[in-house]
Amino acid sequence: MSRTISILGSTGSIGRQTLDVAEQLGLTVAALTAHRSVKRMEEQARKFRPTLAVLTDGPAAKDLALRLADTATKVLGGPQGLAEAATLPQADTVVTAVVGTVGLAPTLAAIREKKRIALANKETLVCAGELVMDAADRYGAEIVPVDSEHSAIFQCLQGSGDRREIRRLLLTCSGGPFYGMAYEQAGKMTKADALRHPNWTMGPKITVDCATLMNKGLEVIEAMRLYRLPLSQVQVVIHRQSIVHSLVEFRDGAVLAQLGTPDMRLPIRYAMTYPARGENPALPLDLLSCPPLTFSAPDREAFPCLRLAEEAAATGGTACAVLNAANEEAVRLFLAEKIGFHDIPRLVSRAREAAAVTQNPTLEEILAADRAAREIVWKETERLS
Repeated sequence: MSRTISILGSTGSIGRQTLDVAEQLGLTVAALTAHRSVKRMEEQARKFRPTLAVLTDGPAAKDLALRLADTATKVLGGPQGLAEAATLPQADTVVTAVVGTVGLAPTLAAIREKKRIALANKETLVCAGELVMDAADRYGAEIVPVDSEHSAIFQCLQGSGDRREIRRLLLTCSGGPFYGMAYEQAGKMTKADALRHPNWTMGPKITVDCATLMNKGLEVIEAMRLYRLPLSQVQVVIHRQSIVHSLVEFRDGAVLAQLGTPDMRLPIRYAMTYPARGENPALPLDLLSCPPLTFSAPDREAFPCLRLAEEAAATGGTACAVLNAANEEAVRLFLAEKIGFHDIPRLVSRAREAAAVTQNPTLEEILAADRAAREIVWKETERLS
């Protein structure tokens, strides 16, 4: 069980919920990091009194240092601050809740220090899954997933030490706010429409990814890396109720599922208490009052991002880093209302076509592919405008 934690991305949705869980469990918070949320970081630092607070934006970090000058909390800025937060000796667990590839370097640094990684940054495994998992094996670091779907699979696999027993992983997906829409209808949806997730309260980027089904595509890649399985053994099913968080089908035909309310504090709590299960003050799932549980196949024609992710997974190498980076930039443009909903898969597809793929890449080659994909999206957007 975790005793002292560092949270990378403490001001975001997952980070804030992790602090709720930490307070309930009585955990010590050693470090907090964010990008530029000065006011919220100050509030968190004053409440949890961490040894270190980091804002990667330089001017914001200077502002925070002035605000916290009357406390014992050390304030740092820039990527070096992230690395220090990830490797503090007193922290036994590092929660990686930052968004994007910025989480890759500090996660690898924490792994080298043999920390438990409570992984909520899917881009780490999407872009550099082989490097990360190999490093975890080499240094003896433990990776416990925080994503609800991967936590569900992780829980279903307890007691199964042989991955050859697995027939397939079944990742459930709510279908997002545009479920059932045809391609043409979904293309008319706006930023406000995309941010109305039917079941979960999350940050804007991941909420848009849920609307395009890219989030599920990224989770397919993440599952392949985390459980070292081929694409053929990872399947997506639409489950509108978000009660069954994922399932594992075994070779003998048995299917195990993990059920719970759509509350991210549940997988966060398990990542903190694993292998034990701590008492939870929240109301448990009531099977007698929950709606009927339904399952259906995803529509890859109406939501091509899922197909694009699966194609990148099949290609391997830097294709997944290109996919992720192009999607990040496209979603950023959509949230800025500079492009339409269907421009997201168009730009991702264009980047996938234009970017060269390197197999068995180094970290430097992965980061170079990331930059190249973003440049392709920028240039393509300028051409379309």
